[in-house]
Amino acid sequence: MLKIAVCDDEKYYREQIHTQLLLYLKTCGLDASVDLFSSGEEFLADRENLVGYDIVFLDINMEDIDGIQTAMEMRKFQSETCIVLVTAFLNYALEGYKVGAVRYIMKDALEMQMTECMDAVLKKMQIRQVTFPFVEGERTLYTDNIIYIESQGHKCMFLYMEKEIGTYQIYEKLDKIEEMLSGYGFLRTHKSFLVNMKHVRTISNYLVTLDSGEELPVPRLRFRKVKEEFVAYKGAM
Repeated sequence: MLKIAVCDDEKYYREQIHTQLLLYLKTCGLDASVDLFSSGEEFLADRENLVGYDIVFLDINMEDIDGIQTAMEMRKFQSETCIVLVTAFLNYALEGYKVGAVRYIMKDALEMQMTECMDAVLKKMQIRQVTFPFVEGERTLYTDNIIYIESQGHKCMFLYMEKEIGTYQIYEKLDKIEEMLSGYGFLRTHKSFLVNMKHVRTISNYLVTLDSGEELPVPRLRFRKVKEEFVAYKGAM
């Protein structure tokens, strides 16, 4: 079931977004819960909200903590949430880019734009999910939340972030997993490590430093190529 949040300090638009979402979900036959928040402060008060939703509609022009600030707080936790910015003025392109917003939706065109918006969001969500037959059972993971994969003998261990960091194990070669995750921003930094570049803070002194603070080794012979690929990835973002 999809989890969706709507955060807008104007009750009228909060309810309008809610209504249009329910119509879309009913038409598509999708099961979802929709929670409403009247301010950025209310949304951020529960830290689980930072990673707990699949989709969040954020009004840009809220008092005190606006939609952009709220989105930035979410992104600090590497949230996989798809963010839709809601506004009466379409002049926030740079800010939306910074927080990785999937779409803008105009307040005076909610009825016309909701279908296209949700179609785009659901398409993006499907692209970012990969299913693996883990020892713990089959799981569908958000690729953004895979921190790295480590080869350990005949198994590979996935370090994965949900509300907390956990692990999954699979009997598969790292070469095969690298092939499956091609195009999702993963970098082979070592024969035993496949790292999600979204979670890399720096690459220097033959070490990869992750946003968690953990450090992984990079062999000298591989270091230059790894560094170049990471710089190219950052430049393309």
